[in-house]
Amino acid sequence: MKNILKLSMIFTLVFSSACNDFLDVTPDNIATIDYAFRMRSTAERFLFTCYSYMPSHASLNENPALLAGDELWLVATSTNVTWQIARGNQRVVNPYVNAWQGSNGSKDIYQGLRECNVFLENIHLVPDITEDERKRWIAEVKFLKAYYHFYLIRMYGPIVLIKENLPVGAPPEQVRIPRSPVDECFDYVVQLLAEAESGLPDKIDFEVSELGRITKAIALSLKAKVLVTAASPLFNGNSDYTGFTNKDGTPLFNTTFEGNKWQKAADACKEAIEFCESLGHKLYEYNPQFSQYNLSDTTMIQMSIRNAFNEKWNSEVIWANTNSMTSGLQGNATPRGLDPALTASTGAQGNIAPPLKIAELFYTDNGVPIDEDITWDYINRFRLRIPGHDHRFNLKQGYTTVQLHFDRENRYYASLGFDGGIWYGQGHYNDEGTDIFYVSSKQGQPAAPVNLSAYSTTGFFPKKYTHFQSVIGTGSTFTRENYPWPVIKLNDLYLLYAEALNEASGPGEEVYLYLNKIRTRAGLPTVEAAWSIYSTNPDKYKTQTGLREIIQRERAIELVFEGQRFWDLRRWKLAATELNKPITGWDLDQATAEGYYRERLVFNQSFRLRDYLWPLNENTILANPALVQNPGW
Repeated sequence: MKNILKLSMIFTLVFSSACNDFLDVTPDNIATIDYAFRMRSTAERFLFTCYSYMPSHASLNENPALLAGDELWLVATSTNVTWQIARGNQRVVNPYVNAWQGSNGSKDIYQGLRECNVFLENIHLVPDITEDERKRWIAEVKFLKAYYHFYLIRMYGPIVLIKENLPVGAPPEQVRIPRSPVDECFDYVVQLLAEAESGLPDKIDFEVSELGRITKAIALSLKAKVLVTAASPLFNGNSDYTGFTNKDGTPLFNTTFEGNKWQKAADACKEAIEFCESLGHKLYEYNPQFSQYNLSDTTMIQMSIRNAFNEKWNSEVIWANTNSMTSGLQGNATPRGLDPALTASTGAQGNIAPPLKIAELFYTDNGVPIDEDITWDYINRFRLRIPGHDHRFNLKQGYTTVQLHFDRENRYYASLGFDGGIWYGQGHYNDEGTDIFYVSSKQGQPAAPVNLSAYSTTGFFPKKYTHFQSVIGTGSTFTRENYPWPVIKLNDLYLLYAEALNEASGPGEEVYLYLNKIRTRAGLPTVEAAWSIYSTNPDKYKTQTGLREIIQRERAIELVFEGQRFWDLRRWKLAATELNKPITGWDLDQATAEGYYRERLVFNQSFRLRDYLWPLNENTILANPALVQNPGW
């Protein structure tokens, strides 16, 4: 094997020692690479090194899709780096979540790509491996290359493609690699996925040792997601990027809309769905083999919704990131003081807070938006009301709360915790029992603020993250049922397919079919019935524009807190609308219901056109003069 040196050494000779190493051609342990491929065991460790650059999806400090948008908010004293983006503090000097260089809240994704290239260049040297296994490993690494490139594209738009590492002696003009047009970037990702498909197993056979590794089902599902993203308004015919070119004049965005991209995306979604279903993937439904109690239909539906996300390796999960577990996130999501007998416990902090506007996204129990339902009193949604016996599975009987919490769909109660809301599980499993937990968060109550860090700044909690069998204990004890972060689930594919079909050819039975699969699991009437009977706009679902709004809202509700809304708002070009709305919650300083249930401003969020794409660090531009900065930065 010919020796390979770090490209940053060439940069140092050509430019200066201040330049960055984003295009290093090999990892730092150059001396050990010759040994890494002399036997199967060491080559396998190198394979897992390639996996180790997977982003930490469950990390509040690394995944911008959790805290850099508007789904979750933190207390004012927080210094979380991803949240700084949501607060409008992104910058060109040491950017937050800098995946291009691997700093300030992100792994070095380009370093991960270089590791993948080293693996692909050397795996043929390993003698004690079967050809089938070699083929599989190559396919896994090609998939990882595709995913890492896609991850960068969503952040930066046009990127530098790392198709292979450069050898020693590369001239300066070869080192100064410009960004590729965004369509070429997407094409390369799809090419890598196509190359990977044939070498990947359909599914994991040895689950104990291999769950989390890449399969053909995962590759097909990611291809569907990539093609939907490429067809979306941010990347398809976006005139905002007219004139955004490389220094040689090459346009980096095609500003002409191409409708056929949506049909390609729909075809890819259908292929992925059919393949995954052939392997047994289906929408999850809670059906325990043994239950001490006869649970209500309401609780069963809500457990199906909640567990679809946090029951590890359930039938709906296509890809979960075993490098990113959710133990810490569950502590952040669960209210401190949920168990009133353990208010001194510090195991649960309850310090990530969905804003009021997220709570208002959910439908009524008739399956339409709260401001469209002809039977729901939207104007008086903040009026006080006391739940009776009929509401006992969702709201604490006799506890004064607010009209907003009444007569909402099951996903509202399964996904959100709030003052007066029932919180099923955490050691209490009889939904008719008097000891079932509920949240009480007015001033002086168990879940109210007691310090500057362990409380919800809006009064809402993302219940969806907390597995129902995780149990709060004394001291700092919180026994958690841990699970890996689900990256792709079947419900996501259903909604992507419905979206792509509507964009390609407008409303139709196939679109309604896949939307209604999701809604049926949630206990809702069909799209057609819900809008026809209960909406102030009964024909909304019959037009492409109206159905687009329905699909987008369905994604926002069904995939709430799953790291999808952040990217969806960007690809739909709706972030400039949604992320300029205020973050609000309840008045936490009040002890009475009359005082508490007043909408209070938490933060005035601001989003500008430039924020659709990440900035490149200034020193990146200095190190590689062929690069251009993203517009507005």
